[in-house]
Amino acid sequence: MFRVRVRACVFAVLGASGLTILELVREQTGTPGFLVGLGLAVLPVPLLMAAFRWLGRAAPRPWAQLLFCCGWGACTAALIAILANDFATEWISAATADPDDADRLGSVVIAPVVEESAKAAALLLVFAFRRRQFTGPADGFVVAGFTATGFAFTENVLYLGNAFTEDLRSGVGALDSVTAATFFVRIVLSPFAHPLFTVLTGLGFGAAAAVAAGRPRARLLRTGLPLLGLLLAMGMHALWNCSSRLGENGFYWMYGCVMVPVFGGLLAMAVRIRHRRLRAVAGELAVYAAAGWLAPAEVPALVSMPARSLARSLARRSGGRAAGRAVARYEADAAALALLRHGARSGPAGDPEFAGRERELLRQLWLRRATAGPALARAAVLEDLLPRRPAAGGRGFVPGARDGDSGASVTASGPWSGATTAGPPWNRPCVLPGGDGAR
Repeated sequence: MFRVRVRACVFAVLGASGLTILELVREQTGTPGFLVGLGLAVLPVPLLMAAFRWLGRAAPRPWAQLLFCCGWGACTAALIAILANDFATEWISAATADPDDADRLGSVVIAPVVEESAKAAALLLVFAFRRRQFTGPADGFVVAGFTATGFAFTENVLYLGNAFTEDLRSGVGALDSVTAATFFVRIVLSPFAHPLFTVLTGLGFGAAAAVAAGRPRARLLRTGLPLLGLLLAMGMHALWNCSSRLGENGFYWMYGCVMVPVFGGLLAMAVRIRHRRLRAVAGELAVYAAAGWLAPAEVPALVSMPARSLARSLARRSGGRAAGRAVARYEADAAALALLRHGARSGPAGDPEFAGRERELLRQLWLRRATAGPALARAAVLEDLLPRRPAAGGRGFVPGARDGDSGASVTASGPWSGATTAGPPWNRPCVLPGGDGAR
């Protein structure tokens, strides 16, 4: 009941802020400008979402959570930014009696602080209330990317709508219009600007999530790392806003010498984080395969994105959409289980909630393995992911068979008990329910 009330409050806040921000933008741009801005601003959104979704595919986050982040950025954070920026600019203008000075301070000082703080609020909510799903820098990348994509969308609607309204008044041609110039700068050249800023905050939260509970000064690190990331995001945002005030070519110098290198560095980091995450998933799932929870053929399929997609497709063909959803949930739970174990082993004290969380995820896998297991095994065969060994008599090869692969066996001591009696819990995965050993 409590969760239902919380979700209702969240949807109410998003809905109210969404309606308010739409009306505010429409008032500033006019209805024709609003419609044109809306149509142009939506163009980069699917590409950005697909890029951040690709990064998080190793352990996919629920779509509801990602849509919440995007909605927060597009509605709540954008509304906070518009109201706070306007108030601050008017206050500075009244205090200094210099509109140019107020505009400069507003864009370079006020806007970065307000906007990055408003976007960071979504990351803080996910970090606080969905802590189990926030396991490292990759999660920070994805959550920050979706939040910033939503924010950039609303801001682009405002800028493009105002540009179109200005062009209507001046009657200039399409190629010489302010709309074309704005579209080129904001949609073609720098659609990644806001995601780049907020990703720095996301990396701070991701680094905080990776801090082990038993590490010295763990509480200080979990507080300081997100704040450091937020400060870096504000600094990059302020530097970017300064580019328009650095002369005629200031924008291009800032774009080429700062934004592109930083973007390239973050892109390389994202690819490396994704690769390391998939490698960690493969290593940890092999332990559960040895304990009998997974078939050996499932492990390579679970760490291959094409094989995962093929498994879902195979399940949908044979069992309908419900079967496809079951395989998708199985894949997500398997990845979450692997990352849970990997995180528990990485710290000196591990995760005190590891055993309970492990059993919960294993139970979910157990309930869906009849549907997901065959689909994943078939996908592994079709994608040629299984090792081969010579067949008996040397007549060709047997796909999927491994030397010494005679089935996993574990020592069972009862339902949901550890596979061995020695070592910390994250070194001894649960055996199958009922203590029946390997399947």
